Amino acid sequence: MSEAGGGRGCGCRVPQRAPWSLVAATAAFCLVLATSVCTARAAPMSREEKQKLGNQVLEMFDHAFGNYMEHAYPADELMPLTCRGRVRGQEPSRGDVDDALGRFSLTLIDSLDTLVVLNKTKEFEDAVRKVLRDVNLDNDVVVSVFETNIRVLGGLLGGHSLAIMLKEKGEYMQWYNDELLQMAKQLGYRLLPAFNTTSGLPYPRINLKFGIRKPEARTGTETDTCTACAGTLILEFAALSRFTGATIFEEYARKALDFLWEKRQRSSNLVGVTINIHTGDWVRKDSGVGAGIDSYYEYLLKAYVLLGDDSFLERFNTHYDAIMRYISQPPLLLDVHIHKPMLNARTWMDSLLAFFPGLQVLKGDIRPAIETHEMLYQVIKKHNFLPEAFTTDFRVHWAQHPLRPEFAESTYFLYKATGDPYYLEVGKTLIENLNKYARVPCGFAAMKDVRTGSHEDRMDSFFLAEMFKYLYLLFADKEDIIFDIEDYIFTTEAHLLPLWLSTTNRNISKKNTTSEYTELDDSNFDWTCPNTQILFPNDPLYAQSIREPLKNVVDKSCPRGIIRVEESFRSGAKPPLRARDFMATNPEHLEILKKMGAASSIDAEDGLRFMQEMIELSSQQQKEQQLPPRAVQIISHPFFGRVVLTAGPAQFGLDLSKHKETRGFVASSKPYNGCSELTNPEAVMGKIALIQRGQCMFAEKARNIQNAGAIGGIVIDDNEGSSSDTAPLFQMAGDGKDTDDIKIPMLFLFSKEGNIILDAIREHEEVEVLLSDKARDRDPEMESEDQPSSENDSQSQSAEQMLSLSQTVDLVDQETPESPLDSHSEPSSPADTEETAGLAPSEQIPSSTESLETTSLDGECTDLDNQPKEQPETEEDSNPNVSWGKKVQPIDSILADWNEDIEAFEMMEKDEL
Repeated sequence: MSEAGGGRGCGCRVPQRAPWSLVAATAAFCLVLATSVCTARAAPMSREEKQKLGNQVLEMFDHAFGNYMEHAYPADELMPLTCRGRVRGQEPSRGDVDDALGRFSLTLIDSLDTLVVLNKTKEFEDAVRKVLRDVNLDNDVVVSVFETNIRVLGGLLGGHSLAIMLKEKGEYMQWYNDELLQMAKQLGYRLLPAFNTTSGLPYPRINLKFGIRKPEARTGTETDTCTACAGTLILEFAALSRFTGATIFEEYARKALDFLWEKRQRSSNLVGVTINIHTGDWVRKDSGVGAGIDSYYEYLLKAYVLLGDDSFLERFNTHYDAIMRYISQPPLLLDVHIHKPMLNARTWMDSLLAFFPGLQVLKGDIRPAIETHEMLYQVIKKHNFLPEAFTTDFRVHWAQHPLRPEFAESTYFLYKATGDPYYLEVGKTLIENLNKYARVPCGFAAMKDVRTGSHEDRMDSFFLAEMFKYLYLLFADKEDIIFDIEDYIFTTEAHLLPLWLSTTNRNISKKNTTSEYTELDDSNFDWTCPNTQILFPNDPLYAQSIREPLKNVVDKSCPRGIIRVEESFRSGAKPPLRARDFMATNPEHLEILKKMGAASSIDAEDGLRFMQEMIELSSQQQKEQQLPPRAVQIISHPFFGRVVLTAGPAQFGLDLSKHKETRGFVASSKPYNGCSELTNPEAVMGKIALIQRGQCMFAEKARNIQNAGAIGGIVIDDNEGSSSDTAPLFQMAGDGKDTDDIKIPMLFLFSKEGNIILDAIREHEEVEVLLSDKARDRDPEMESEDQPSSENDSQSQSAEQMLSLSQTVDLVDQETPESPLDSHSEPSSPADTEETAGLAPSEQIPSSTESLETTSLDGECTDLDNQPKEQPETEEDSNPNVSWGKKVQPIDSILADWNEDIEAFEMMEKDEL
């Protein structure tokens, strides 16, 4: 999400036709050059190894893009586990995530300029012809304005930018006559009705065919949008205006940005996460640099670079000063309240903030960029991928990872800024992890749970638009790219827009609303070109010296900066009461509670933090009563461990987290429900038995297959179409009796995942699986038989096999929980889901797959994994709210004084759950 950057010598290159104003506009990426060029030193990674890694990225892209084109196109996205296309309305709804899908071949459009960056010009020409021939934008479908702008409009404009570049070179695209630009203009006009609000902020969704508020539109009743959703339009809309001469697009985008700026919190200069599009009131008043806000800040700085308008830089610098003052607690970036910015709003971070080190490189603030990036890398080394959210003590909070590219993006720009080969090694690790854990025969699958290594049937378009682009550029030398990437700026979706747009069609009337409210510190403008200073001392070990203290931050030590309030008490004053220490029977504690919010501003902050901690402690106690998900890994040919299915645990039988995994071939039991003595014991002897859910207790099924000699059991849901993608995880409960006699492991699969195994049996007869608490590394010998050297043949064969597996999986259309984060910026939370129909309460215990790890309180550094956890005897006993309510009943009158803040915290807790 940052500027491309580059340069010759130690100077700063400005594109031809650029005015002097653009000299200042290129400030942000010029300083990237200073260190990488002027402090050149011998790099440990050889040119040959970089080329090898670059070629590996190309092969990975071919694997992902080729499978999309073969098995999914013209659908929007590929479902890599079932090897088919994801079509809106034909698969179970995933909530807001599906708003990116508009039946416009999303992945193809999003990948257009990636093809050129990767030197696949012939494939690019073919792809453009397919878009012009097949894509229709007049679809009766409700889409996200934000996602459609950055992915589809941005993709069309990026494709157009490189199409005209190739045409000028004279070899490719000679037939091209601005057709992609005309499609972009058509789409722009289809998005404009969303701006029909009094504030100028757009509605979050629009119907491509019917617009807003018409009966047929099925949208237009929304009142709220996220800050990034309204503030991430200026690059694409301004580029569309500059390309076409139609000023209306840039005018609408500027008006939205102006309104957000005017509504910032004046004392803190921060903005909230969501805002009312009609009144301008902040709906969610927490502020950070992650989901819901991220690309708003990014586009302020990049709008200055692309358009040369000083007001955008002034606004960015004002916000950036507030971010570094309140949100940045190196190496962490923690959300705060916009009205009380010294008070943390939560004790966890989301993965979208991984873009921020790259933006700091663009700004020229290198030290905190290195610190935050290193912290994120340590989290990745622990979990193989960056979880969707993790706590301040680096425990998993939301376990998914949809193959997000933000960390790779920041890695690329830090390498450009420092020239440090360390970041090449980081990129190499990303490549290895993707191939090792996410690669499947039909593409790359998102991680359902980074702790178990289980997969989700999902490969988002941004994976091809961004991940491969940044990884290839990381290892590429200038001569490896067929055009000068310095002449372009990256959008938030990594689409390329030419910098010469700054001098084209500059007829937009601008209202400078910045200096009217702000006195700017001149130090904000220290890093503007021309400037002979470099980012840090001419010391090759400088970046290493910043990283070194953070090497063990994830595993061994408390991170610096997370115990902000406690620091004020180190002078000898008594530390504040923490929720974990509170006892309702302690008169001193009750007296402290009475003082909170009344005696002083410090007491008020203590009270707010205490309530936040109490809510999170309640959530933590609930999470500790849940078992984590397990994994079923198919390890026989042609899967070789690449397919990992999310499985529900059992409260009885062998605990896979404490014992070695169970490996064996699978066999169906007879009777299939496993509710009586098996009639085919010879078939399941020494194997893992497959059983259907229903008609008796889980423990009874386990005893019957164990008596027949099975070494494990997999219970498959009999509710056709159920899937771990759309339903919360279930634990299998016992039968109320002593279950110590059950010695084998038992796992639960929903219908979709179970059908993958059943179809594999029909296709290959012998299917071997691994039951474990976490997916294991693939067998190197097996992998060597399936290497990319014969990739074209093996991919085709494996893809056909996977396709055959999917044909009997019947999915139903139903409302489902949303993913924790939308694909880029719209924040959403895993929703609570009702129990599956027909599933007896005695057979299941519902739990959330999004946050099974315990959440640590701010400042905690204890290892909760090693602490004993008490299991509740009844469901009522397991409800922490019941227990808490009894404890605090005597002080209800005190809590009544904090209603407003309690409601705010409860809203955040709801977002979390």
